[in-house]
Amino acid sequence: MGFYQRYIVPPLIHLAMRQKQLLPFRKEIIGGAEGRVLEIGLGSGLNLPLYGAAATSVIGLEPSPEMLRMARPRALAARLPVILLDASAEAIPLEAKSVDTIVTTWTLCSVPNAARALAEMRRVLRPGGALLFIEHGRAPEAGVARWQDWIDPLWSKMAGGCHLNRKMDDLVTDAGFRIERLANPRLPGPRTHTFLYEGRARPM
Repeated sequence: MGFYQRYIVPPLIHLAMRQKQLLPFRKEIIGGAEGRVLEIGLGSGLNLPLYGAAATSVIGLEPSPEMLRMARPRALAARLPVILLDASAEAIPLEAKSVDTIVTTWTLCSVPNAARALAEMRRVLRPGGALLFIEHGRAPEAGVARWQDWIDPLWSKMAGGCHLNRKMDDLVTDAGFRIERLANPRLPGPRTHTFLYEGRARPM
């Protein structure tokens, strides 16, 4: 990992994820978390203050040591026990069927192998457990999607591996989940970056 990816990208991601317009989506997703929670891509820990009484503990999985360093104060200040894991979503170091809820907020875009990561999430999620997600991804308009495909190779290099053109609902269902609820709001901003997938899914 080069200097840019290790030291420049993490604070830029933190600043981007602190946008006020993202907070209502975070609250909606985190509010549905119950029991033992696995948060994929904990980042700087911005979700940790939002967990409600239904969540009993959080395992925060994050492969970036710099992001984990930023998350540590929020983990210590959280109202519930938080364990920080320096690990990849493509090889989750947990037993099968061991968590009640999995949370992913603007994370699947940057996992190198999203299909493998989702298969791992299905493995560790208990039967009847929930995958709660808010992601950006491929837009439904053909013209916008073409622009996403054109921009994506350069954007992913600049933005820590973030991809613009992943069709998140297909990735989730292809991994063996049944989507119970899905909304596709848009954020203000470039149409290549602002089409969202917000939902809840359960393992089939």
